[in-house]
Amino acid sequence: MKRVLLWLMLLLSGLATRVNAQDLQKMQQRQKAAIQSAFRKKQVTPKEYYKLQEEQEVIRKAMERAKADDYLSPKEQNEIYGKLQRAEKRLRKYKTNREVY
Repeated sequence: MKRVLLWLMLLLSGLATRVNAQDLQKMQQRQKAAIQSAFRKKQVTPKEYYKLQEEQEVIRKAMERAKADDYLSPKEQNEIYGKLQRAEKRLRKYKTNREVY
């Protein structure tokens, strides 16, 4: 009985990891779309736009490195999530910096 519970818990934890990896990817795609939208609406300067694009490229490469072994460890998830949070904060800052274009 204990073995069955152990296997069930391991299986569920593996599924939770997959969902989180997909969530991180969706979060990055939403950020990319928000950056494009902000640039089209002239809420960010071209220089800020390119900085944000470079940051998204760094995040994409980090995700590829983390997924190379088909296992996204909690440390890797936290690292990528932190990068996404910093990018979100930077985009928000750039959009509200009161510059006139």
